[in-house]
Amino acid sequence: MKKTSVFFFALIMMGLGGRLNAQQLILDFESGNENIELANCWAFGALAYISNAALTPNLALNGGWAGRTKPLTNLNQNACWIKTPWILPYSGNITFIARLTAVNGTLRGIRLSYISYNPNSSNSSKENTPVEFYSWNWPSINLGLYTITAPMPAAIANSGQPYKILVSFVGTGGNSRALVDDMVFPGQYWSDPSSNCLAQSVIADADGDGVGDQDDEYPTDPFRAFNNYYPSSNGFATLAFEDNWPNKGDYDFNDVVVDYQLNRVTNSQNQLVEVLGTFVLKASGASYKNGFGFQLNGIPSDKVIGVSGTNLGSTTYISLMSNGLEAAQSAANVIVFDNFTDIMQHPGIGTGINTDPTHPFVPYQTLNVTLTFMNDGTPAVGGPVLLNELPISSFNFYIIVNQDRGREVHLADYVPTNLANPAYFNSGQDDTQPGQGKYYKTSNNLPWAISLLEGFDYPIEKVGIDKAYLHFVEWASSNGELYPNWSENDEGYRDNTKIYYPPSAK
Repeated sequence: MKKTSVFFFALIMMGLGGRLNAQQLILDFESGNENIELANCWAFGALAYISNAALTPNLALNGGWAGRTKPLTNLNQNACWIKTPWILPYSGNITFIARLTAVNGTLRGIRLSYISYNPNSSNSSKENTPVEFYSWNWPSINLGLYTITAPMPAAIANSGQPYKILVSFVGTGGNSRALVDDMVFPGQYWSDPSSNCLAQSVIADADGDGVGDQDDEYPTDPFRAFNNYYPSSNGFATLAFEDNWPNKGDYDFNDVVVDYQLNRVTNSQNQLVEVLGTFVLKASGASYKNGFGFQLNGIPSDKVIGVSGTNLGSTTYISLMSNGLEAAQSAANVIVFDNFTDIMQHPGIGTGINTDPTHPFVPYQTLNVTLTFMNDGTPAVGGPVLLNELPISSFNFYIIVNQDRGREVHLADYVPTNLANPAYFNSGQDDTQPGQGKYYKTSNNLPWAISLLEGFDYPIEKVGIDKAYLHFVEWASSNGELYPNWSENDEGYRDNTKIYYPPSAK
């Protein structure tokens, strides 16, 4: 036996012409009750449901039920017919099976027409005049079973507009009827039973990815749909590092200062297509040659197709795989640059870059880094990554101090990478306790790296952050519970004489 009698049609996922989430509409009569179909916007003219058990065995079709017309006695397309609900037609073939109930008559045939939707029509159905696009006649008046196959017309397929398909049964002479079953129409159901079976509002979807143009940030690209910015589409957060770890050193948090913005681009299925990282190098108060990168916690390297836009020109202490990620890492690691001073040149006076207001200002430099997760809809060999599998908290930023690959400095409580040297932990003032999930903190929870959503005005050279920001220690020691706005320019919160401001900010 075929099919199921649970519902009158099935919306079955297909891959028609490469269209994502394409569907087909099926009428198999297995409900045994045309009132169910009528309630769901099908229409019938001079045609009724009949049980196969009520037919002689040589006339039975497929399953328990079929449709049967009245005797076919004229050529009018509106005499005996089936009309679909409104659908958004897709490319593919309309198919069904048919046979006659008796061997008499001079002509028996089937005609297919499409009906366009006119919301401004005066008639209640909003139907325009049917346009015939397919004609088929029985080759002889016989009881054979025929499969009818007709391509959905190119004029309406994938148009994104609603249509009905009219299937008409015609004939002259005699009293034989037509039996029909297993009707398949490539398209998406688009009627609204709650509104007199009128067509739903049509949502334009130029690239056919299932996301309407008004919501699609890439309306002509079927492989991209949404931008997911952090912190915003026009804003940047700031990372600031102290490179004296595991010692506190001058604790001025200006050894590597980078503004950053992330955009996780996803497709209509919320799969990552790419991550676009914009990194603005602002300051380096260090004598060291420091690198900078990030790990995607929980994301294996084989889930990334490739990396571009990094600056790794000056040294050989970084080893890369063929996809541009760092080698010998279990999670994906991107080294954005291996030496800050290769990108922003030292002004020739003093120790740092843009950390002493009496020294020349060096223009900021920007790196645009792209991580590719899918290429024209095809993911990396490790499979696709969903957006919720890569939250912003999974971006594990760190610096590499003075080209010593094992000497990484991460944000507080972020895990080191596979290449970090554990010998540095619990030396100097570091009080890392892996069993407690504590990393890169002192015994009283002071960090060596910070990330601020609203940006950061960093201290001038050799001035401790606790001298420039008067509540930093309370904030850090309390794990963020006290003075959560410690970095703001409120009265009593900072000493502006100890903070570096670029010339444009003065």
